[in-house]
Amino acid sequence: MKLTRQLFAAGCFSILFAQAARAQEVLTLEQAIDLGLKNNFDIRMARNDAEVAANDFAYANFAFAPRINGTATKTWSNMATKQEFGNGSKRDTSGLKNQQWQTAVNLNWTLFDGLKMFATRQRFQAIEILGELSVKNQVENTIANIINSYYNIAQQKQQLRALAEQMDISSERVKLSDAKFQTGLAPKTDWLQAKVDYNAQRAMWLRQQTAIEQSKAALNQLLAIADESTNYDVLDTIPVNLGLSFGAILENIGNTNPLLQVARQNLEISRITLKERTGDLFPVISFNSAYNFNQSRASAAVNQFSPVFNQNRGFNYGFSATVPIFNGLNAHRQIKAAKLDIQYQQLALENQQSQVNLFLRNAFRDYEYYKQALSLEEESVELARENVMVALERFKQGVSTTLELREAQESLELAAYRLIQARYNTKVAETELMRLKGELLK
Repeated sequence: MKLTRQLFAAGCFSILFAQAARAQEVLTLEQAIDLGLKNNFDIRMARNDAEVAANDFAYANFAFAPRINGTATKTWSNMATKQEFGNGSKRDTSGLKNQQWQTAVNLNWTLFDGLKMFATRQRFQAIEILGELSVKNQVENTIANIINSYYNIAQQKQQLRALAEQMDISSERVKLSDAKFQTGLAPKTDWLQAKVDYNAQRAMWLRQQTAIEQSKAALNQLLAIADESTNYDVLDTIPVNLGLSFGAILENIGNTNPLLQVARQNLEISRITLKERTGDLFPVISFNSAYNFNQSRASAAVNQFSPVFNQNRGFNYGFSATVPIFNGLNAHRQIKAAKLDIQYQQLALENQQSQVNLFLRNAFRDYEYYKQALSLEEESVELARENVMVALERFKQGVSTTLELREAQESLELAAYRLIQARYNTKVAETELMRLKGELLK
């Protein structure tokens, strides 16, 4: 049972792998999440949308302010007029030039529009809140993706370590088979098969290294960093919280799940939109005021009654009421459309609640299953590893065949793979439960 000493010479792959890992800078999960929150493209686009909504709300109060417009016009004219009268006289005013200034400042202040202004401000505020909720939802999704991607690299590294262990065993098996063949205790086919199995595991080991680099590239995309920046390592342990309860996750999930919050806010926006549309049925009362200035100057008078210089200026104000009488029932059409949108958003909310409940129950079933599988596979790996050690010792002593050792080795390989998958899948299920709960971002 001196397996450690027997495999020492064949453990070069494990040693080289460990040294390479130490040479790289370790990226922790917390650091990866921090980079993702700063750089992730989806989060940045969601934040940009939220900033647009916040910008609109910042000017919402100006819906109550008056509208003031100013105009200014200056025109030049050059006129040529020829006239012949009944008494035979003629008049020629060719070359008459005229300059005219026109300026005005107009004020229009809506005093009442069926409370539509208030509804518009409420809608802008609700859209701003929706933008913040959408950012939160995107952040939760991105954090979940980063966690899954990070621990996918960790499980790939564990698979690489398991393959290195298998290669150590296969290398020892090749040596023992070769020694038995040289001494005539075993046929050459045992050595050939051992060498083929070793080469196959070597190829799998190389493929696994490629898989790790590809997984790092996927994580880099989530973190929005260049593919060249893959010279880092991750922790190869996968911590799992085995104490989650369905009742604790389900409690108050309607107020914490980001998708339910978004659906509920969309429903609120639809209700406010109906208030806006209803305002179109009421008259609009406005205060109007204007200051006008007109000035014209001519180079000569057309006749004795026409002025050479004329200037007018004045200030006026008053109230106006616009009463909707008939506009092709457009207001009624928009009100009906708003009511239909409320029904749609209500159905969308109920559908989202149903989906969240389904996803939550399925995720918790996965979580419970993988917890049990994790416990079983941990035991299976220990048993399979001990079985390999016994089979290897029996093979050395010549009381078992290479087939028995190979079967024991394959059993350990499969058990190690199932254990790594069970641990990773448990973490994925745990992350999904926290995402549905809306507690990944704290």
